[in-house]
Amino acid sequence: IRPLLWQNDTSVAKNSWSYVVPQDYKTAESLIQDLVDVVSKNGALLLNIGPRPDGTIPEPEQAILREIGAWLAVNGEAIYGTRPWELFGEGPTEVTEGAFTDTKRAPFTAADFRFTTKGDALYAICLAWPGETATIHALRAGSPLLDRRVVEVALLGAPGALAWSVEANGLKIRMPAAKPCDHAYSFKIRLE
Repeated sequence: IRPLLWQNDTSVAKNSWSYVVPQDYKTAESLIQDLVDVVSKNGALLLNIGPRPDGTIPEPEQAILREIGAWLAVNGEAIYGTRPWELFGEGPTEVTEGAFTDTKRAPFTAADFRFTTKGDALYAICLAWPGETATIHALRAGSPLLDRRVVEVALLGAPGALAWSVEANGLKIRMPAAKPCDHAYSFKIRLE
C-alpha cells in the first residue's frame, strides 16, 4: 500500500493503445481484477480505449466497458470512496510491478482477496468464485488485524446476511447458491 494516491494505467487491449486491426482484447474480468488490486493499494486505474479514426468506440470495447459498468453497479460500494485497509490483500497470485507487466500474471484464484474499507465496513473482494465456502485467512481468530468484532457479513448484490464464523484459520463464509455478478465478489464485513 502506498501512502500517497497513485495511478496505474492500462488499455483494454493487449497489443495496442490505439485503434488497430486485429485488436487482441483483455477480458472484462481481468480488467476488473486489476482495478480491485490497484484500489486496494491506494491507487486509481486509468483505462485506455482505442477509438476508430471517426471517433466511434469499437463494439468489443463498448461491451467490455458495459461489463465493467455492470460489475460496478453491484460492487461499486467496495471501490468508490474507500480507503486501503491495513493489509492490501492475501492469496497466492503474484502481481508483477513495472511497465507492460499486466498480462504476465497468472489468473487470480478464489484464495486471492483484496481489502478496502469505508466507515465501519471492511470490504473483502474475492477475485474468483470460491464455491460453497470462502475463507479469509487474515481475519482468523486472534489475528492482530482483527482489532474489532465481526458482527455481520453480506455479499454485495445478494439478499440478506450470510452465515459466517471466525475460526482459527480464518473468517469462514457460507456462499449463497447464486452468484450476484459475473466477476470478483465483494463481501461487506461490518465491524464493531
